[in-house]
Amino acid sequence: MLTSSKNNAELAVNLQELADYTKPGVSRKALVKDEQNSFSLLCLTAGTEIHEHTAPRPVSVTVIEGRGVLTLGGQEITLQQGVFVYMPANTPHALHALENLAFLHT
Repeated sequence: MLTSSKNNAELAVNLQELADYTKPGVSRKALVKDEQNSFSLLCLTAGTEIHEHTAPRPVSVTVIEGRGVLTLGGQEITLQQGVFVYMPANTPHALHALENLAFLHT
């Protein structure tokens, strides 16, 4: 459930309650987007793979639940609840969800 103040400058949300695995593959729920920031909840169903790609800006990932493997610049990183990863701009990365996997993408 989303909770916001009167001026919509603040947002409080339980990310585990928002996690949705009803559709196969990747689902993205935009939480906040403005000129400086973009925060989304990404949910991947077990077995989903995102092939290697790059992003033109830095990205961070904070795992909310589940398990997966992130390949970042040729290094494998185990993703599980509580793991934070910072990816510099233009760094090749790929992802494989071993279980249903949810993370905050900023």
